[in-house]
Amino acid sequence: MTVHATVPPGSAPRVRVLEVMGNAIVGGMESTVLRLVERLPRARFHTTVLAPFASPCTERLRALDVEVIIAPMPQDMVWSSVQLAIAAIAACRIDVLHAHLGNAHVLAGLAGRLAGRPVLGTVHARQVTPLELEAHRAFGTHLHMVCQHSYLHALGMGAMPSHLHCVPNGVDTELFRPAGPAGPSAAGLRASLGIGVQVPLVGFVGRLSPEKGPELFVRCAQRVHDAQPQAHFVLVGEGPLRDAVQARIDGLGLAAHVHLAGLREDMPALYPEFDVLVSSSLTEAMPLAVMEAMACGVPVAATRVGGVADLVVEDWTGLLAEPGDIEGLARLVAALVADPQRRREMGRHSRQRMVEHFSLAASVDATAALLQGLAAHAGPAAAPGQLVDTPMLPGRAACLSSRARGRADGTAGELGGERSGEKDSG
Repeated sequence: MTVHATVPPGSAPRVRVLEVMGNAIVGGMESTVLRLVERLPRARFHTTVLAPFASPCTERLRALDVEVIIAPMPQDMVWSSVQLAIAAIAACRIDVLHAHLGNAHVLAGLAGRLAGRPVLGTVHARQVTPLELEAHRAFGTHLHMVCQHSYLHALGMGAMPSHLHCVPNGVDTELFRPAGPAGPSAAGLRASLGIGVQVPLVGFVGRLSPEKGPELFVRCAQRVHDAQPQAHFVLVGEGPLRDAVQARIDGLGLAAHVHLAGLREDMPALYPEFDVLVSSSLTEAMPLAVMEAMACGVPVAATRVGGVADLVVEDWTGLLAEPGDIEGLARLVAALVADPQRRREMGRHSRQRMVEHFSLAASVDATAALLQGLAAHAGPAAAPGQLVDTPMLPGRAACLSSRARGRADGTAGELGGERSGEKDSG
């Protein structure tokens, strides 16, 4: 384990953060952690990561010169992992723990409680889980929700208002942007699938798992294809339902028009090749794929779940259907496929909305302020064998809702209170 140099006299000490990840696959949570770690100012923060296993995700973190410690994180936490986490807190002189997913929240909550360090648990899902709520109550952790829907749900489930915060996700609008005047790359996704540039292409981006609704997307594609037979459809991602999705495509006779593209590393260049992005999820908080597509000027047809409605302004940046309503979603997608001018207008509005209200820089700044505030109010670390009450950040809960904030500035405010504009996340 690395031994870090002491901060020179007269300089402000950096906040030392232990990011505790409950998974390390290719997913939205992992992408969020990577972007946060990459963008936290090195002059103010030093980050160490605790992950359940080695993976390409942990290698990307190490490539950022971040120390990664591996510790198993089963739902029923093992004592050896708790011991390792406490040792990491002491060795790395951690000021605050930041957990992602319920198993990580339990580990961070217990280790933080024993070590006398504050804990922030980010809830990446539409609703706080019983495990996360139990960790919050048992260990006095803070909860960070990523959209207003999730914030209100946690409040209704009995989360402590003084320990509840809402900071939306953000999107890098410089990285994710519309194609230039020359259009998408001639060697891009369309070329690899043999799809011409004038052919309507409808995309799905996400893990091929039940909650994302990839089979619903295929059923939607069947109905759109009946109305717009020239359209093609592509699913970008991997997951446990891949074989079932392929079987559904083959069974519906859609193999010539519905394609599985697998995982892609060129997402900023890929999104502009879509004419429409479809989010058929049954549950979401504030999906990164929707935000990234909108930043690239792509209109969205989505199910109205979680914070999606905070992103997609109906008939302005996209269209919304009720969860599970395949017929309704298909009608919306078919209407967009049939109307290029409407798609272009919605795409422009989508890009504008992401630039003005959902910047990644603002989201990282707000999260940094929250972590710094928790660390500043922390008491002394626990001595060996001593249990220290984890101090809590005073003040009211902060929620930066898309209807209440224009930028995330890291300050606390009342839910729905006035600031300078809008903001939301998920």
